[in-house]
Amino acid sequence: MSYIAKSPWVIHYDGSSCNGCDIEVLACLTPMYDVERFGIINTGNPKHADVFLVTGSVNEQNKDVVKQIYEQMPEPKVVVAVGICACTAGVFKQCYNIMGGVDTVIPVDVYVPGCAARPEAIIDGVVKGLAVLQEKRDKLANGEDAAEEAAEEPAAEAKEETEEGGEN
Repeated sequence: MSYIAKSPWVIHYDGSSCNGCDIEVLACLTPMYDVERFGIINTGNPKHADVFLVTGSVNEQNKDVVKQIYEQMPEPKVVVAVGICACTAGVFKQCYNIMGGVDTVIPVDVYVPGCAARPEAIIDGVVKGLAVLQEKRDKLANGEDAAEEAAEEPAAEAKEETEEGGEN
C-alpha cells in the first residue's frame, strides 16, 4: 500500500439490488474488517473520490445517476463492481427494467463476484483497484511529462541554433 501517495477515497452507490452487498460494504467499515487500516476513506462527494464502488445492477432510472457520479470524479479514477448484480445483473437479469451490469453504462476496472460479496472479497477488490489507480496515475504522469518534453524540444533546438549563430 505504500505506492499510494494519499489516502484513497471511495464513493459507494447502490443501483437496483437486494441490498445484500450494501450490508457487506458497510461491514467493511466495522472494526472487525476495518477497511480504514488501508487508508481508505468513505466519502459522499464524487469530486473527492478516487474509487467508485457500485453495488446492484443498472436500470433505466439510475443509469444517468451512475454516469453523472462517474463523470464528476476527477481523473484518474477506478470503478469496482461489487456483487453479481453489478457484474452481470445477476438474478435480476431477465427483469423488464434491468439494462445489465455496471459495465453497460461506464467502464469497470475490477469485478468482485458474489451474492452477496463477502467483506474480505470487497476489500481485496478495492485494494486491486488501488493498484489499477496507481497504474493510471503513472500513465497520466508519463503522458504529461511526454507532452512537456515535446513542447520543450523545439525551444531547446531554437536556443542551440541561436547560440551557434552567435559564435560566427
